[in-house]
Amino acid sequence: MQPNIKYRSKGLIQISCLGVMFTLALLIGACKKDWLNAKPNKALVVPSTVSDYQNLLDNNQTMNTSQGGLYMLGDGDFYVTDTRYNTLSAPEMGAYIWADTKTFYSGAQNSDWISGYNIILNANIVLDGLQSLKIDAESQTSFNNVKGSALFFRSLCFYNLAQAYCKLYNSATATMDLGLPLRLSSNVNINVTRSSVQKTYDQIIGDLVTAAPMLPIKPLFLTRPSRPAVFGLLSRVYLSQQNYAKAFLYADSCLQLNNSLMDFNTLLPSASYPIPMFNSEVIFQYVINGYAAFRSSRLIVDSVLYRSYASNDLRSMVYFVPKPPNFSFKGSYDDDFQLFGGPATDEMYLIRAECYARAGNATSALNDLNTLLKTRWVTGTYVNMTAANSDAALALVLTERRKELCYRGLRWTDLKRLNTDPRFQTTLTRTVNGQTYTLSPNSPKYVLPLDDYEIQVGGLEQNPR
Repeated sequence: MQPNIKYRSKGLIQISCLGVMFTLALLIGACKKDWLNAKPNKALVVPSTVSDYQNLLDNNQTMNTSQGGLYMLGDGDFYVTDTRYNTLSAPEMGAYIWADTKTFYSGAQNSDWISGYNIILNANIVLDGLQSLKIDAESQTSFNNVKGSALFFRSLCFYNLAQAYCKLYNSATATMDLGLPLRLSSNVNINVTRSSVQKTYDQIIGDLVTAAPMLPIKPLFLTRPSRPAVFGLLSRVYLSQQNYAKAFLYADSCLQLNNSLMDFNTLLPSASYPIPMFNSEVIFQYVINGYAAFRSSRLIVDSVLYRSYASNDLRSMVYFVPKPPNFSFKGSYDDDFQLFGGPATDEMYLIRAECYARAGNATSALNDLNTLLKTRWVTGTYVNMTAANSDAALALVLTERRKELCYRGLRWTDLKRLNTDPRFQTTLTRTVNGQTYTLSPNSPKYVLPLDDYEIQVGGLEQNPR
């Protein structure tokens, strides 16, 4: 259980010597609500070794299971019935109908924000603590792995938070657009205000570039960061910035280290969860916050999305389960009904293919696309896609990107960036309890609001929407 630390701008819980005294139980996530008031005893340990800090990062229940996903309720890939909608939490309701700021949270706090900054806190505890360690040659590799991992986790959280609470990166306005509070210290008493979007992305990219040479090509566990994970996340970051040259560079670098693809013909489509956890495509394992709307008993797949799969496309059976008269989703790479959000090789093939197409190289774009898709269709039935030019190849890639990467937390950012191109703009609509709601392309509501706590107590500036 993660301590309920409000790692925010003001109104913080006062923690003396934060990062100095932790129990070993805390390091692995086992703690009580009153841990801050506990008196020192023999069980309290001062983290003093690389191993201690590795243990903190290996708390998978915090570090790998709490990435934000509230914006997914509004990305249009699924809906819920009115009856189910009426049982959702206030933030889920607000995200689902793209509610106005004043009614979005209805007084509730934002769990995505809290969990994201708790992970950032853990990463900063590690980074601050490592500075005081004296490292010899024998422990240098382990030290590098821990430091690189902490930088990766911090960057991952900053990036995911930016997709929800910041505008799409625009080089012309990024120095003025509101970014995130960039907490780079474990001292919770330091007041941090919102940075710019430019500084937010500079921090994300800078941390990842620093982390890359510190991390192994093959991690001991897929819940630990690695060099391919850094490259995969950098590719995702640059894609969101529409910097396609660098998105290509890092997707390609990632695939040079791991280009494995599963053959869906080897899976059992009738299984409750056909795709195994830690499969060969997973580059880094994490799952998205488990909102009630994501449960298979509630989530109803968008009918247009479901009908886009051909009859011999195994994804129609591996990804989806009948819930008459509709379908729900079961295709997470987590072997359970938690939505996988980590980088994987299929995403890297699609990023590289998109970047090839945008660079005018239709042949290479289609080579990557066909390499992926032939592993998704019934053996012997797939016919390679062709395109008359790079624009046509790009359209094919983007269509398959939505079909392959659904329910991974990527659609929201894709909508934001693709809405800047009239060819790919999408208007989302849904009707709830008899009222119709619309999200227009490039709407300011593509930026979620901060909750009332952050505005009133944290003193942060609200997103204009």
